[in-house]
Formats: sequence, C-alpha cells, structure tokens
Amino acid sequence: MLNFISVHDVTDIDAIVKKALMYKANPFADKTLGTNKRIGLLFLNPSMRTRLSTQIAAQNLGMEPIVFNVDKDGWALEFEEEAIMSGNTVEHVKDAAPIMGKYFDVLCIRTFPSLKNKEDDYSELYIKQFIKYAGIPVVSLESATLHPLQSLTDIITIHEEISSRQSAILSPRTDDRRPKIVLTWAPHVKPLPQCVANSFAQWVNAWGKADFVITHPEDYELDEQFTKGATIIHNQNEALKDADFVYVKNWSTYNDYGKIYCNDPEWMLTNEKIKLTNNAKVMHCLPVRRNVELSDEVLDSANSIVTQQAGNRVWAAQAVLNEILKSAK
Repeated sequence: MLNFISVHDVTDIDAIVKKALMYKANPFADKTLGTNKRIGLLFLNPSMRTRLSTQIAAQNLGMEPIVFNVDKDGWALEFEEEAIMSGNTVEHVKDAAPIMGKYFDVLCIRTFPSLKNKEDDYSELYIKQFIKYAGIPVVSLESATLHPLQSLTDIITIHEEISSRQSAILSPRTDDRRPKIVLTWAPHVKPLPQCVANSFAQWVNAWGKADFVITHPEDYELDEQFTKGATIIHNQNEALKDADFVYVKNWSTYNDYGKIYCNDPEWMLTNEKIKLTNNAKVMHCLPVRRNVELSDEVLDSANSIVTQQAGNRVWAAQAVLNEILKSAK
C-alpha cells in the first residue's frame, strides 16, 4: 500500500479487517515494525478520535508520532499552482510538503471541505498536493470527500458483530439473506460535509457482503460515484424495516452544495423506530449531537455500538500503517 486515501487503495478488504482484529487481540504483535520511523500527523481542522487512535496505533508499531496543528500552529498554506501569494497564505504546499517528506517516513493529513465550492472540494486538491510533493506515503485522516479510516473501522465493527453473533444477528430470520445495513440521514444544527456518508457508502458497496440501503429526505442525494449499488429510499420507516445495522449520520446537500433544506426532528432515530428493525445495532462516527441526531434512549441502549466502533479506530489505523510500512521496506 503506497497511500491510503480511499477504499481503492485496499486490495483485499477482508484481509485488512482480519489484520485489524488480530491487532485488537494482540496490539503489540509487531511492536518493532516501525522502530526508528517517524509519522507526522497534520491537522487542518479539529480531531479527537482520529488523532488519538492514530497516535496509539503508531506507537503500538514502534513509531514515533508527531502532531502538528496546521490551522493553529503553522503558516496558512497555499495549494493552488502558480498562485500569486499576495493574500493571507504565507507558505506554498510545494515548499512545505517536501520538507515534511524529509522529516517523516509517513505523513497523515486531515483536511476539511469549505462547503462553499463543490468543484474545489471534490477535486481533493489539498491531499493530492501533499501526495504530489511530499515524496512519502500519505494517509488520509479525513479529506474533503472521504474518511477512509472511519469507514474501515465501520466495516471492522460490522464484521466483528456478525462473527460474534452469527445466530443472533439474523434472528428471527430463517432464510439465508445477507445482513441489511441502512445508512440514515439525521437532523443537525448546521451543515456538515458528505465525507463520512460518501466513504461509508463506498466501502460497504466495495465490501459487497450486505444488502445496503441509504435513506434520506428528498434533495439530500449523495454523489453517485460513492452510492452506486445501494438502494435509495426516501421513507425512513420503510428503509429501516428488518435492518441489522443502522448507521446514523447527517450530511448537507450535494447538488445545491452545502445547504440544509430539511431539519425534520422526525428523522432522529428513536427506540420506536428500532422496533421496525431486526433489533439493529446502531452506529455513529461521533461526535454526536444527543437528542438531535440520535436520542439518549438509543445511544444509551444495548443496541448502540458507537463506543465499540470508536474503540476500533486504533486497530483500523494500525492495520493500515502495517501495510504501508511493509510496502516501504
């Protein structure tokens, strides 16, 4: 693995899931793999789970992680080619990225979309420029359109649940139908990017081991390049019927970019809606707005696996770093 930007960088999803779960059982199995290697974690926007889990994963492999908050501690970066830098930007990525390539063996970057210009955001200019100029492997800690470490974590968690509860997960079904996964839009107080929803759709479709449904109000369609293969339903109750997993996430509009049209509280997941499912496990990437996106009664119930899901972030990152370190040898 040369870089980790999307599911397309993974040749075998099941194999990397298996590796992650191996690390969960034995975190220090490869504790010397990254000895004398440095990993740089660059954040252009805030993070908690991504930051901490990637640091822990790197340390479990013997790497030295160094965190740098570009948005707070560094110069404002310019990413456009041939830019006339007479504005607020102080340093061009063409100058900064090669230096990072000298300092580190692996570079991890977290960016964020502006939600103002769809073409700019979906071009993924920021992370592509780091890949172009750093000269070392680059790992996405979230980009303008995708959050691959989160999505790998999600597949790990679903696989883990299915494996540990094979007989229960499909109860009361008596046929051989695959588990049903539903990604449902949720209300929020502000427009959020499509990154997590795009990425989750991309990974579930690539994994190909579930019946996948996406439900959202009309006008909240996602980019078809990520959702193609999923069933799209605008009636949430209909979509939730017999679901084994329900992934809750808000996203803003894609076509009329970055807007909130509907904030209907009826789209919040409740225990009453869980009754429509096959006693589904409920997932969310966190942070979550309680009693806006998800009700307390669901988050604090036995159906919620959001803490398990967040804990698995370490093992997803560790599996990815293992693949990159092995490729670099």
